[in-house]
Amino acid sequence: MALISVNNLTFHYPDSGELIFDGVSFAVDTDWKLGFIGRNGKGKTTFLRILMGMEGASGHVSSPCTFDYFPFTVSDGTLPARIVAREHIGPYAQLEQRMEAALADPSRVTPDALDRPYDTLSHGERTKLQLAALFLRKNAFLLIDEPTNHLDAEGRALLRDYLASKKGFILVSHDRALLDGVCDHILSLNRATIEVQKGNYSSWRFNRDARDHYEQDENDRLQNEIVRLQSSSLQKADWADKLEATKIGSGASDRGYVGAKSAKMMKRAKHIAQRREQAIEEKKALLHDLERELPLKLFPQPYVKPRLIWAEKLTIDYGSGALFSPASFEVCQGDRLAVRGPNGCGKSSLIKLLLGQSIPHTGTLTVGTGLAISYVPQDTSHLSGSLRTLALEHGVDYTQLLTTLRHLDFDRAQFDKDLSTYSQGQKKKALLAASLCAPAHLYIWDEPLNFIDIFSRIQIEDLLLQYRPTMIFIEHDAAFTDRVATRSLTLTR
Repeated sequence: MALISVNNLTFHYPDSGELIFDGVSFAVDTDWKLGFIGRNGKGKTTFLRILMGMEGASGHVSSPCTFDYFPFTVSDGTLPARIVAREHIGPYAQLEQRMEAALADPSRVTPDALDRPYDTLSHGERTKLQLAALFLRKNAFLLIDEPTNHLDAEGRALLRDYLASKKGFILVSHDRALLDGVCDHILSLNRATIEVQKGNYSSWRFNRDARDHYEQDENDRLQNEIVRLQSSSLQKADWADKLEATKIGSGASDRGYVGAKSAKMMKRAKHIAQRREQAIEEKKALLHDLERELPLKLFPQPYVKPRLIWAEKLTIDYGSGALFSPASFEVCQGDRLAVRGPNGCGKSSLIKLLLGQSIPHTGTLTVGTGLAISYVPQDTSHLSGSLRTLALEHGVDYTQLLTTLRHLDFDRAQFDKDLSTYSQGQKKKALLAASLCAPAHLYIWDEPLNFIDIFSRIQIEDLLLQYRPTMIFIEHDAAFTDRVATRSLTLTR
């Protein structure tokens, strides 16, 4: 048992001068399974880079162990996976044997994956192989940055079981099921502070909601108290002035008595004013970390017929066999259809087919005439240009797009930047905001939540439950899918 201590950490982005951390101090145990959560763009990855010595910051970080980062960079993906692992973790004795033992469990990756070129491995195989290699390093504390992106539901469940068997890491993730199944502590990057709390995501969320409700109630009480004290203070001061005025003129019978009474009244007024100032100071200490999850808007349009899409014995075949067993389904108004299945089973190909792309298939597919579709793709690498250009491309109101992004906690400083410079989470939010602003009969979203923070996920869930649009979506976040979907289509090979 040893401690990693962070003392008085302060960091500004060099280009913009934006303050990310200001005098932050806390300590974590090297045996903890620490979940790291916070809004997109608030500094989670930056903090990991500071720990790795890749960003300069004032303050001090002391650690009895070295830090290692997932995912690590692979310089040559044509090399066998065992060579890639050896190059990264070093010439440890019997590395290959230990790697094979680490991967022998079928819930991870079969040992023969070590002999295949790294580039031929699936996203899931790369994730599991990298983590297995990193956990073999001696005296290393792992910094695991969003490992679930591109993993299907089964892959996430296997990853959860694997990480639950390990210790000594910080896990950046927006997957609530993973955080609940793995973590014993939560490190939360709040609006004004960083805090460490024992428990998993659900216990942290319960405590945070309870604190927010208390601070909101206390804020309301103090606000009322401040107004009451202000009124009382002014009233007492006014009475003192009027009483003092009676000393002047022939009508004053006892100027000494009146003066004493006036002074006493003024003293009360000053005491009330002091109480008011104290209440104002107490109020200032509240709500600094309150996450204001502002309501979003959606513009679903009614279609002329109850049924929008229907398919009979549909499958996709690129020439090497059907990707999935023939499927029959329909999408009616108000349906929110979750398309499920393992990676590689044809989910995204089905989406492309529904969008009208030329995808080889058998069976029948009918898409309603004149159907207006709002689409969020899985890939964001194509994004470039300005937000104004994005609004024009999607046919949405520019001001509405900016408003939606602000409600998703998007920093105004990003509005004038090129989309190609955005983080992955910011790019995804830009695409989601454009989709939300587009009036549509049908919303089709392909893994819309990759890189999206927990708070924004909950906002989007609430939005969909409020407006009840017709949707087809692929999403491996079990908490989101379980809450949003009204029906499921599971593709099987």
